[in-house]
Amino acid sequence: MKKDRHLVYEKTSIRFMKKQASGPDRLNICLLSYRSNPHSGGQGIYLKNLARELKGLGHRVAVVAGPPGPELPPDIPVNRIPGLDLYNPGDPFRTPKMKELADPVNLMEWLGVITGGFPEPFTFGIRAYRFVASCYRDFDIVHDNQGLSYGIHAIGELLPLVATIHHPISVDRDIAVRNAPSIVRKVQQLRWHSFIGMQKRVARSFSPIITVSQSARDDIAEQFGIDRKKFAVISNGVDMSLFRPLSEIHREKNRVITINSADIPLKGLGYLLQAVAGLSDKRKLRLIVVGTSKKNGTIHRLIRNLGIGDQVTFTGRIDDASFIREYARAEVAVIPSVYEGFGLPAAEAMACGVPVISTTGGALPEVVGDAGILVPPADHEALAGAMDDLLGNPTRLAELGKAGLQRARRYFSWRRTAEETVGVYKEAINDHLRS
Repeated sequence: MKKDRHLVYEKTSIRFMKKQASGPDRLNICLLSYRSNPHSGGQGIYLKNLARELKGLGHRVAVVAGPPGPELPPDIPVNRIPGLDLYNPGDPFRTPKMKELADPVNLMEWLGVITGGFPEPFTFGIRAYRFVASCYRDFDIVHDNQGLSYGIHAIGELLPLVATIHHPISVDRDIAVRNAPSIVRKVQQLRWHSFIGMQKRVARSFSPIITVSQSARDDIAEQFGIDRKKFAVISNGVDMSLFRPLSEIHREKNRVITINSADIPLKGLGYLLQAVAGLSDKRKLRLIVVGTSKKNGTIHRLIRNLGIGDQVTFTGRIDDASFIREYARAEVAVIPSVYEGFGLPAAEAMACGVPVISTTGGALPEVVGDAGILVPPADHEALAGAMDDLLGNPTRLAELGKAGLQRARRYFSWRRTAEETVGVYKEAINDHLRS
């Protein structure tokens, strides 16, 4: 019988063949992540690297994921949960077939999307609960990667449960609403982010909660109404085997690199573009944006209005080898984000020996420390001034490149992230046994 490609996105059910005896040195871990492809942003990168390092520590790891699927080593089982995948770039916002909508969860997902919402966390949680409930004896611990949905909350009745919250999505909502050009667009942003109410309620029931920076902890605690004592701060890492200096490639003068994993106001790309335009008469920069931007979207219109189309290049999606070569060719990396819960691009740039200019938005000062230049967020004049000063000072460029590399190697290890995460797992397991 021919499969409907939309029904399952890829229907597999790869589980542990048999739960092996676990103990203090060997855990059976289930990682949940509803949107987990590394190209989708930090959540996917976190899942990929954490799963690999947990496996390397000798633990047994299985992933339960929704579309777009994760990129993981072949020895880590991936349970791909069926879903409508209505945000698939190859067939976006399609109309599901009637047989798909016969499933109530699919129907809720479709109704959520056509009314302007983002139902994926909610519907993935229900599907994840169905899956875990069918095999929960296979696992010692379940780790939720910022799904924070009712279904995932219900999994906590079956098994010890830990959640990672990378940053409060309410920050994204507030910035998006503030930058919306009309009342209609503001209402649309509020509707899109309506899942945040669920996430706040669910997050309050979790303990312990992992987050990736002290700044994120403080903001989540304040905006979600959670006691700070419930949090374990465990920083993200950098894959030093991938992100590293390439001495055989020479840096190109006035070449600037930035990362655009999400074309949203939170990432601050518009301010960087204004900074580039502001320097055009003094310094002809070449801005390389690793990522994509919507055709005829806000960013492309801004580039046209500023008249800097010949200075800006979007790479699109590129492989790891090309990514590192882009870092190697850049004279400076700029992180213009208005807010970051951690700021992986800053840490990755430092690991490549690229001098960093960053805003002070969110946790970025914790990541960059004194190994880069920090400017206020949402300030294109400050960005322009910092780029002009640094690009005109070869000695300072070399100093910051070296300092950033040393800081990245000292502080940002995925192996350490995994080791500290296992400590939280053991705490959750002990609490579950006592309850």
